[in-house]
Amino acid sequence: MEETCSRCQQKLECRVDDIQNCNCNKIVIQNITKEFLQKTSYKCLCNNCLQQLDYFAVLDQQYKFPTLASEFVPHIHYYIENGYWVFTEFFHYQKGKCCKNGCRHCAFGYKK
Repeated sequence: MEETCSRCQQKLECRVDDIQNCNCNKIVIQNITKEFLQKTSYKCLCNNCLQQLDYFAVLDQQYKFPTLASEFVPHIHYYIENGYWVFTEFFHYQKGKCCKNGCRHCAFGYKK
């Protein structure tokens, strides 16, 4: 059946009733990514989004979660827009849980 990726809104063919032949079963993602996905509100995801989320586990090994202002890495954890810090999807991923505030770049798929 035709679905929409719940992260990027692209059309995809979902075979939830025949998962062995579903496109999402054609890529390999890390166990840590599978654990992360269980904490999200996402439904069907396209392979591109699955790969992007899987890459967050790689980034997580390169960049520690910032606890001090000096530890934030521009364009990895945040960017500046109109003088305000905007936290990236990766920052929210590293945070490890959804605050359910409707963040612009929520990594958990939460929408108000």
